[in-house]
Amino acid sequence: MNKTTRYGAIAFSDASAARQRATGSINWYGHQLADGENLGAPEELDGATAALIRSADSFFLATVTPSGWPYLQHRGGPPGFVHVLNPSTIALGDYSGNQQFVTLGNLDHDSRIALFFIDYPTRTRVKVFGRAEIIERTADPALIDRMLTTPEGVVRTRCDRAFVIHVEALDRNCLKNIPVKYSSERMAESLRLARAPLTEEIEQLRRRNHELEQQIAQLKSQ
Repeated sequence: MNKTTRYGAIAFSDASAARQRATGSINWYGHQLADGENLGAPEELDGATAALIRSADSFFLATVTPSGWPYLQHRGGPPGFVHVLNPSTIALGDYSGNQQFVTLGNLDHDSRIALFFIDYPTRTRVKVFGRAEIIERTADPALIDRMLTTPEGVVRTRCDRAFVIHVEALDRNCLKNIPVKYSSERMAESLRLARAPLTEEIEQLRRRNHELEQQIAQLKSQ
């Protein structure tokens, strides 16, 4: 049975396959290679992957310049600034930046895009291949307003357009060499929870000390 995957067909070129044959890893990945013109069916985001993307406050985005150079860019925002519209579609607002428009210009020329998400606490990384559709605010202002809405509130920034990314393929690969890191907010919450029992015990001791001081004062007055 043909087990060609969209990810393997896109990512594993003839040159990659040659390297895999040389090392023997073709035994792991060979079934994913394109079978002639067959690239496999477009892949969809599962629940865990969609949840990771929705919770991201940072990710990397890659496009291709007209001359064939890869262009990598970081995007960040509050958790929820990347929206999963459905298992086949990711969207985000194009916040106002340094006005170089390299990513935008690349997508005007070639809609192919790659997204890289990494969740350090769980040591999980996800790679997504897709094709981006650029939606200007003038064409769909409601979509832009939606892109600026997150669980933490509305993002107050200029946003003239949205990238709507139609998923072609994805891969959740190994956690090797990913360090465990936590955000300052998560660390603060962990410390608060860890300190809570001690804080309560200290308050109880303070109340008891106050009671004893009052009792001593009464005895002295007598």
